[in-house]
Amino acid sequence: MELYPLIRLVHILSASVLFGTGMGIAFFMLMAWRSKDRAAFGLTARHVVLADWVFTATAVVVQPLSGIALAHLAGWPLSSAWLLATYALYAFIGACWLPVVWIQYRVKTLLQQEADLARINRLMRVWFILGWPAFAALIGIFWLMITKPGG
Repeated sequence: MELYPLIRLVHILSASVLFGTGMGIAFFMLMAWRSKDRAAFGLTARHVVLADWVFTATAVVVQPLSGIALAHLAGWPLSSAWLLATYALYAFIGACWLPVVWIQYRVKTLLQQEADLARINRLMRVWFILGWPAFAALIGIFWLMITKPGG
């Protein structure tokens, strides 16, 4: 099997995991928070933290490695404008994702400690707000990958 299609498959699958896990985590965490069922929220938060480390973190590492390999194999300069825009969006997503992961871990811990819900709600509002620009940026990366403007 040729190397390029294999790496492209890995890149597409890891992008799917990144987007799908992010959407799933966001949905289930949001629904658990809105349910006001502390036990369900605690269990969901525990599973969300695990899913982020198992799935999202793995995809976060695979994406740039497979992307750089694809660019190299395709002969695209790593300094192409569309790739530079992709790197910037990816860094922006990371700047949103790292606090989100910390918030999810903190919420899980606070729920286990039966902490005040007002404190948890403040964290969840920040979590909710950070998700929107990260998802918009991820869609921007998909657009850049499909169109490769100027590439």
